[in-house]
Amino acid sequence: MPVLAGQGDPARSMALLWRTPSARTGPGPKPGLSVDAIVAAAIAVADTDGLAGLSMRAVAEPLGVTAMALYTYVPGKDELVDLMYDGAHAELPGRYDLGKGWRAAVTSWATDLVRCYVRHPWVPQVSLARPALGPNEQAVVEALARTLRQAGLPAAVARRVVSLLFYVARGTAQTVAESRLAAAAGGASEQAWWSSRAAALRQVAPDFAQRFPDSAWLASAGAAHRRDDATPYLEREAMEAFTVGLTVLLDGIQAAMAKDPTAR
Repeated sequence: MPVLAGQGDPARSMALLWRTPSARTGPGPKPGLSVDAIVAAAIAVADTDGLAGLSMRAVAEPLGVTAMALYTYVPGKDELVDLMYDGAHAELPGRYDLGKGWRAAVTSWATDLVRCYVRHPWVPQVSLARPALGPNEQAVVEALARTLRQAGLPAAVARRVVSLLFYVARGTAQTVAESRLAAAAGGASEQAWWSSRAAALRQVAPDFAQRFPDSAWLASAGAAHRRDDATPYLEREAMEAFTVGLTVLLDGIQAAMAKDPTAR
C-alpha cells in the first residue's frame, strides 16, 4: 500500500523541509532534540520495521523522550514522512563529474539512486503522486538535469528521461526489497520454492514450451548463478535488468541526439 507524501499542512511542511525559522511547531524546543535528530531516528525505525512500524512513539523511544516531546518539532506523522523521504535523498551526491562523458555520469546517478533505495526499502513506498518538494530530493533532480542539459538533450525530452529514471530506480529497488522479504519470510528456500513450482507447472502444463515458445526463449537466458553467490534469484534478475535496461535507454538517447543534433 503506497503512502502519500505531501499530506500535512503545506506551510508547516515546507518550513520544516527547508528548515526556515518558522518551522517551530510548539511552545519551545526541548534541549538535546532537533528536527535532524528526529528524522534520523525515524529513518532508522523505517529501515528496520518499514513504514508500517513507524509511529511517533517508536521514533521517540531511541531518543529517550516521550512521543509528545516530538510535537514541539514535527506536527505529526504526515510531516515526518515528508522529512524522512527528503532526508534519505540527502545521502546522494549533488553533482557528477562529466569528465568521462554524460553516459558515465547518468549511470553513476542512477546506480547511486538504486543503492539508496535498496538501503531504505520504504522510500519507494512513498508515492510520487504528491511529492514532498524538499531540497534534498530536488538536489538529486538537479544533478541529473544538469548532466542531461550539458549533454545537449532538449528540455522536453530530458524532463521525461528524469521521470523514467526515477521510475526505473524505484521499481528496481522495490523488487530487491520484495526478494529479500521473501527470503526472510522462512519456509522453503528460494531454490526449493522454484523447484517445487517448476515441477508442479510441468505436471499441469507439460506443453508449456510449445504453447509459450517465446516465454521459454526468455527463460532460457536466465541470470547465471555463481556457486559462491547467495543473492536471491529475483534480486539478481532485478539488478541485471536495471543494468541492461539503463544501457539500452542511454543508447537510445545517444542515437536520437546523433540523428537530430539540432534539437537541443
